[in-house]
Amino acid sequence: MKTELTEILTIFKQINLIPRCSKNEYQIAKWLKEWALQQKFKVLTDDLDNLLIQVPASLGYETAPIIILQGHMDMVCEKTPDSDHDFTKDPISFVYDGDWLKADKTTLGADNGIAIALAMAIALSPENKDNKNVHPPLELLFTVDEETGLTGAANLKSDFLKGRILINIDSEDEGVFTVGCAGGNEIKISLPLTFSPLDTNQKLFQIKACGMQGGHSGIDINKQRANANQILARCLSEIGLITDFCLLELKGGTTHNAIPRDANALIACHAGQKSKLEKTLKDLHNIIINEFEKIEPSISIEIKEQSFDNNKLQAASILDSKKAVQLLRALPHGVATRFAENVETSNNLATVEIKKEHLEILSSQRSFSMSRLADISSRIKAIGYLAGASVSQGNHYAAWRPDLNSQLLKQCQKVYKTLFKKDPQVEIIHAGLECGVIGAKYPGMEMISIGPTIKNPHSPDESLFIPSVAKIMEFLKALLASYQP
Repeated sequence: MKTELTEILTIFKQINLIPRCSKNEYQIAKWLKEWALQQKFKVLTDDLDNLLIQVPASLGYETAPIIILQGHMDMVCEKTPDSDHDFTKDPISFVYDGDWLKADKTTLGADNGIAIALAMAIALSPENKDNKNVHPPLELLFTVDEETGLTGAANLKSDFLKGRILINIDSEDEGVFTVGCAGGNEIKISLPLTFSPLDTNQKLFQIKACGMQGGHSGIDINKQRANANQILARCLSEIGLITDFCLLELKGGTTHNAIPRDANALIACHAGQKSKLEKTLKDLHNIIINEFEKIEPSISIEIKEQSFDNNKLQAASILDSKKAVQLLRALPHGVATRFAENVETSNNLATVEIKKEHLEILSSQRSFSMSRLADISSRIKAIGYLAGASVSQGNHYAAWRPDLNSQLLKQCQKVYKTLFKKDPQVEIIHAGLECGVIGAKYPGMEMISIGPTIKNPHSPDESLFIPSVAKIMEFLKALLASYQP
């Protein structure tokens, strides 16, 4: 008979056979519905395809309160530049490295596929003779589109859930109970650019800023990792000091909640500038390596001349190219304010791209203070307006205020200490969790967030500490069993 840990990892592997990038959760939702119906569980869905699976109580637990086990179906789809993985169809492969589970040059999807696997393992049908789990009535809530703005949770109907005790399985440190999180906001900036045909006497150069670690823009923002969009803008600014140039292409970053690892630009300038460009970027590269010596060991700045084989190429004007670069240079990234030793407010210069003769920029802010969140968002908007860009509001979600007197927290602490002979840590985190928006829709909901240990989420270095999965499963079983009337 399979051990519980093997069963959980087997379920997780099945999940990773199914494409589930944000906004593409249809297939994983369909698979979960089929599993639930096989288990003879009732399944509810809403207009966004959020999924609720109702699991009957074990014998003797029928009058216990309903417990919600919650996670999200989507994942951040990041890969290394040399990976040919297609997230729309290719399964995510497992790579075992001792006690750590990783993927092959892609994100692993443990954020948050492991939550789904744990909930499924807990809720095996009572008709399954191998199931020895006991629990109150359960609601397994699996939401869509968490990674791009918590939109699944934000659009839950107020009558979708019956339970009022929620265990979110989306934290990333076993032994830590999360009881609060930052609120978030997104600002979209669109700078119009005037394009015209290139002079064939000009030379084309590809500029790349690459090899950075990236990471989660909430959890890792305090680690002072380099932002590829900022590094590329710095490169272009230095080039602008020695020669005029026109931008043809510019692209960096992939999603609002990942620190950009790679960015590149295609520029045109008059012939004879190649040696100057190479020297300027080599000198800057040495400076940046020195600045990020112990943080970004693989950071790289590259320049490569491109062939001019298309007489119909268009480029932004010199003036607009300068304006685009200076706008990027002006936008902040990183920690803005702290309280005690914790990050309070931050901004991620998340994505930049030239599309349809506009420079499109997405900036993502977080804060535990809603007034400071509003303040930093306002300042970013002001920078966009001063550059002559149009500015619009993106996703916005509230902070989750901690309740340190919660009965759920006390029960979790008691169960954890009984099991593992030590007290768990209790923390609030700078990342966004669905607890904030769910709590706003369901006043009085008691909530806690837990999870196995995951390192470097939202990057191809994502890894899952396998022993921590077994500990989370043991804790969940004991916690649910403790609710016997």
